[in-house]
Amino acid sequence: MNNMMNKELRKKIVDMVYKAGEGHIPSAFSIIDIIAYLYDKVIKFNPKNPLWDGRDYFILSKGHGCAALYVVLEKHGFILQDDLDNKSKKGAILGGHPDRTKVPGVEACTGSLGHGIVTAMGIALGLKIRNKRNKVIALVGDGECNEGTVWETALVAANLKLGNFCCIIDNNGSTTQVLPVSNLSDKWSSFGWEVHRINGHKEEEIERVFKETKFDFNAKPKVIIADTVKGKGVKFMETHGPWHYKVPNKEELELIYKELAL
Repeated sequence: MNNMMNKELRKKIVDMVYKAGEGHIPSAFSIIDIIAYLYDKVIKFNPKNPLWDGRDYFILSKGHGCAALYVVLEKHGFILQDDLDNKSKKGAILGGHPDRTKVPGVEACTGSLGHGIVTAMGIALGLKIRNKRNKVIALVGDGECNEGTVWETALVAANLKLGNFCCIIDNNGSTTQVLPVSNLSDKWSSFGWEVHRINGHKEEEIERVFKETKFDFNAKPKVIIADTVKGKGVKFMETHGPWHYKVPNKEELELIYKELAL
């Protein structure tokens, strides 16, 4: 029996991708457990007023994993099931990357890697200047850490002591075939960040790190390196090959449902 977290959200991701005819299921599966936990237990928000001044800010810098964010936004009432069903169709609000001008609860238009983390840092700085205690969390991919803007952000955030800013790295190994990013913990530490490392699919580890993480002004920014598996939950997807952007056919869809025990 598969006792993995968030099976139902994974099914929603697959259903949405299948109907839309667009991929990135594995990229969404590697982050769904983290995003679901953030919205369940960490960040403050108001789906009836997405621009509520007291909200915390979550920015998915790794925009191509947006299917995970969409199903969590639907779970918490920001968007509707119809929005998931109509993803990428004419007139739909959901596309292949998140669009803050169309999707309630989305804080930044992301997908061009290295941009979301910069936006998140700017928000964190603005909040600090205004002495507002809202948390700011950005999620980036391990491959995204090859972007120069990520390290420029790391330097500036540490220099400004943006302790209200946390970056989560989806360390799913997808970049190892092209341009590996090694010694992530040492690199972020050398840039002046407080570093944590967890299994990004174990709720107890996600819970522990956020209990330990304090969003205090004038402290080091925090980075959580989350070791994950691309395609986690469906064994034949747990690869960095053709499933990166592949859309399942009907037979593969049934196999996925079996893997998820649904």
